[in-house]
Amino acid sequence: MPKMIVSIDEVVIKEVQLTKDKTTLGRRPYNDIVIDNLAVSGEHAVLQMTGNEVVLEDLNSTNGTYLNGKAIKKQQLQNGDSIEIGKYKIKFVGEGVADNFDKTMVVKARPATAATPARPVAAPAMNGGDSLGMGSFHAAIKVLSGAASGREVPLTKVVTTIGKPGVAVAAITRRQQGFVVHHVEGAGNPMLNGSPIRAEPVALKNGDLIELAGTQMQFVQT
Repeated sequence: MPKMIVSIDEVVIKEVQLTKDKTTLGRRPYNDIVIDNLAVSGEHAVLQMTGNEVVLEDLNSTNGTYLNGKAIKKQQLQNGDSIEIGKYKIKFVGEGVADNFDKTMVVKARPATAATPARPVAAPAMNGGDSLGMGSFHAAIKVLSGAASGREVPLTKVVTTIGKPGVAVAAITRRQQGFVVHHVEGAGNPMLNGSPIRAEPVALKNGDLIELAGTQMQFVQT
């Protein structure tokens, strides 16, 4: 089915399957595609799907909706089209086009009582690409608190997003020199060794502690 791949600064932060006739996009949390950025209107745009055809319509947004570099009001999408909203880019992938995206690790906030271990969900996506000539780093994120405590997630892809969509999300990116982390979306900044993580990428070291949405994690590299 068609999908939208959302990225900022060439880092993929989420992937959304278009399964409904009407998919809304905006800053408010009730939208189907939430982009938590002041450049995005509360109800910015809507995607109307009829069969295999998808039409993008701007909802009189403050900063406008751009398709392949041109401001549009209403336009049918073609495979590979690039939508620009503020600093965000959203790539439209048409019906039946294969991808190579991993699944996002979603870590739930610390529960009040014991619960069954949390499972990763397949909502937002991540950028694949092990064939980029990266160094032979072996790293993982170890969950230290919450329902998923003790679980380790290998960092095998170029980008791994962690957190809870709509609340707080951070991205760990694999580079030739090592791994970096930066804040992607959400009202509260994640913390690295007690200091806030901003939008600018910060290098990770073995043993670094990350706190996100009330859950503590540790970066482990060998």
